[in-house]
Amino acid sequence: MMIQKILFPVDFSPSSTAMGPYVRRAADLFGAEVTLVHVCDLESHNGFELYVRSPQEIAETHRVVADDELRSFLLSEFPGSPRVLRSGEAASEIAEVANTGGFDLIVMPTHAARFRRMLLGSTTAKVLNDAACPVLTTEHAESVVPRRLEQRVWVCALSLGPDSERVLRIASQAAADIQARLSLVHVIDGPGPVRLSPAGEMDSDQSKGAFRRLAELQKKVCCEAAVTIAEGPTKGALLEAAQRCSADALIIGRTFPSGPVGRMRDLTYGIVRDSPFPVLSV
Repeated sequence: MMIQKILFPVDFSPSSTAMGPYVRRAADLFGAEVTLVHVCDLESHNGFELYVRSPQEIAETHRVVADDELRSFLLSEFPGSPRVLRSGEAASEIAEVANTGGFDLIVMPTHAARFRRMLLGSTTAKVLNDAACPVLTTEHAESVVPRRLEQRVWVCALSLGPDSERVLRIASQAAADIQARLSLVHVIDGPGPVRLSPAGEMDSDQSKGAFRRLAELQKKVCCEAAVTIAEGPTKGALLEAAQRCSADALIIGRTFPSGPVGRMRDLTYGIVRDSPFPVLSV
């Protein structure tokens, strides 16, 4: 996977403004072009507007105002970047632009406090569910200013399921593109407390079997990465292992089960919500 086109959804909020340097850094690391997209709500209006003008006139005014703001937004960071204006439901429009425009990565600004409380109803969560390409989200500190995206250590979580080879290939390529050191983590789910076993210190047959499987995957992908086996509750063990590795970013695979509750598993949402560092969902 080569990341050549990045889609940056913006809503002109302080969070979007603060994300500008972060997205610029991501684009520089990958050597990618950034496209800004804004989705405006043409149906919003107040009683006074309806009293003096028709809904069609109000919608056209909203579109013109949004277009002007999009053209001038973050010009210092993205002076020549393409800008796309859409109208409708934000998450659906963002996912459609990404899926039809051949984008390789979406970098999402998030509103930290609201995102924590209302993850399943947030625009970011819906984009994670609907977009076909990888999505990079920031850590969710209470500040709107995201930590600078670094490239020293990127950690890839592998379940050892059927999708693990694909996830490892993407992680290996992404780390190579930005010259980051890649580390791998596999979690054996179980009761707490969390136990971490680096290579060479594994004492259970299950840990040793997982290490052998990871070695086979690395051989297939032509990858050489440090390995940690974690035991404990999956989400907590994964985040603790990534912290122990001094992760600058965490790469996880998105799984898409069918059904009326949506395609994204709750574990993925939980990791994105609670991670203290950026998460690349592939």
